[in-house]
Amino acid sequence: MMKNLSVCVPAYNSGRTLETTLRSILDQDTDIEVVVLDNASTDDTGAIAKSFDDPRVVIHRNQETLPIGENWNKAVSLTSGRFVKVVCADDILLPGALDRQLDIMADNGIAICSSKFQVIDENGLVEESDLGLPDLLGRRDARALMRTIVHRGPADFGPTAAAVFRRQDFDRVGGFRGDLVFPMDVDLFARVCAFGDFFGTPEILAAWRNSSFNLCSRTSTVSKLTEMLRFHHRLGSEYPEYVGRGTVLGGDWRLARAAAERVRVRTVATALRRPDLLH
Repeated sequence: MMKNLSVCVPAYNSGRTLETTLRSILDQDTDIEVVVLDNASTDDTGAIAKSFDDPRVVIHRNQETLPIGENWNKAVSLTSGRFVKVVCADDILLPGALDRQLDIMADNGIAICSSKFQVIDENGLVEESDLGLPDLLGRRDARALMRTIVHRGPADFGPTAAAVFRRQDFDRVGGFRGDLVFPMDVDLFARVCAFGDFFGTPEILAAWRNSSFNLCSRTSTVSKLTEMLRFHHRLGSEYPEYVGRGTVLGGDWRLARAAAERVRVRTVATALRRPDLLH
């Protein structure tokens, strides 16, 4: 039976956190479909997913590990819902998140909504809260969303788990583009917003886990900055009516400052023999 909302959980070697993530989704008082896609994990990810005796949970497994973009696209392709949320297998949803966002998405003029978020550590303790959506609370058009993403970057926007989008718009833009991994989610959000408005809620509805084992933590700063540079210029070339040359240059200047700061920190850490300063 087709559900109104599908929650995708792409999981790879997520045995440490998957149970907590799924519980935060299933504890929502909302009629949903939960699609877990095990990306050929070698730990107990599959067993943990199967331990949930819940008809809302549908489990799939890849025979071989797919690149992240292909895997996330496959996860969404397995859904039946009108709306889709993608929750990484180490992040969580906070109580009431799904009902609140479905109420917003009932407006057909809204293409995507997202919320503020908090950061939790490996043990689930809150490190920071009330983060995300700078200048994006309330209803905003595609131009405002794209310009803010370029100016502030994906980290300031928020995690994938904070957003809900329409499946038909996902299909229209061709899904996630996995060639640029770090901005992959905000790249999708920007493109689907070409079909409607963005709505940012002040409520904190999701949490991103700051851990030593997630992909973001294992990606070098140089790779992130390089990908963001390519992302800015691609978005500007594809949507010049929303992202002008000045906006692209402003984003590039932000990246240049971030790179300079990273060089400064590395120089100090090397001089003082303090590798801990690099974290």
